[in-house]
Amino acid sequence: MPRKAEGCRWQPSAVTYTYSSLTMNEVPSLTMNEPRVRFPSTKGQLRLNQGFAFVLPALLMLVLVLGFPIVVAVVNSFSLPDGGWTLENFTKLPRDGRFRNSLVVTFIFVGGTVLLHLVVGFIIALALNASVKGKRFFRVVAILPWAVPDVISGLMWRFMYNPTAGIINRVLLSLGVINTYVEWLGDSDLALPSVIFADVWRGYPFVMLILLAGLQAIPREQYEAAKVDGASAIQEFRHITIPNMRGMILIAVALDTIWQFRRFGLVFNMTAGGPGNATEILSLYVYKQYFRYFNFEYAAAIAIVLAIIMLLLSLPYVRAMVRRL
Repeated sequence: MPRKAEGCRWQPSAVTYTYSSLTMNEVPSLTMNEPRVRFPSTKGQLRLNQGFAFVLPALLMLVLVLGFPIVVAVVNSFSLPDGGWTLENFTKLPRDGRFRNSLVVTFIFVGGTVLLHLVVGFIIALALNASVKGKRFFRVVAILPWAVPDVISGLMWRFMYNPTAGIINRVLLSLGVINTYVEWLGDSDLALPSVIFADVWRGYPFVMLILLAGLQAIPREQYEAAKVDGASAIQEFRHITIPNMRGMILIAVALDTIWQFRRFGLVFNMTAGGPGNATEILSLYVYKQYFRYFNFEYAAAIAIVLAIIMLLLSLPYVRAMVRRL
């Protein structure tokens, strides 16, 4: 039994038992705490089989919808138009100036939109997380751009950017910001920033929802303790909000990056890659090679490269999910 030592500190007493000093009832059992191996019952196994049976149609559908096109794309990327196998479709990519331009434009587009999605989404998430009246209404309003399809968003912003009838030029002219009509989508220097701005409006709600969920998961006791210690709002944001949101920020950035590499409808309906090739991202280049120039094998090779890029960018998200398990 433990005994109280000097200085009010507890120390366990050194007690040694011998087998001869114990009766058979006092000998501790070596098998009482051992885990028991439980085999699934027939009823449980039947339920498990039923679960697999219900999931099997969905798995088969995924294999048909996703697996078959992937296999066909890989086969086509190593094929020649007249038959046979070759690596020419991949070796041609570094020599293709238009592919290099599309790759640069894609990285600029993805980098700009993901960064602005994060900044705008974080600011709005912080505002919606505050205790204000009518925040449910404002949350619905903030999510509305995400509910608009890409095609509709592209057409809407193309009309708004119209140099003569667009509302953007009219507002800027009335405010005295510009003196003449601006060709937002007709100028090669302004087309890509204009598309990025439109995509920020379309895509920030996705990041905002992820960050808002993370903000609501932060214990309120941490903020209350910080206020008791006299911390300012900036200190609370730096030492409480940011450390608790690192995982959610990583997930939001990873998912948004993958989504932006797949972006097609908005850019296609706004500029179709123009003027020239100023806004031609990789997804548009694949589309043109396949449906306009009928270079099926070369388009498949570009699509494989794009898929590999997205696969590499998805690794941080996969690691974050594995750590959470």
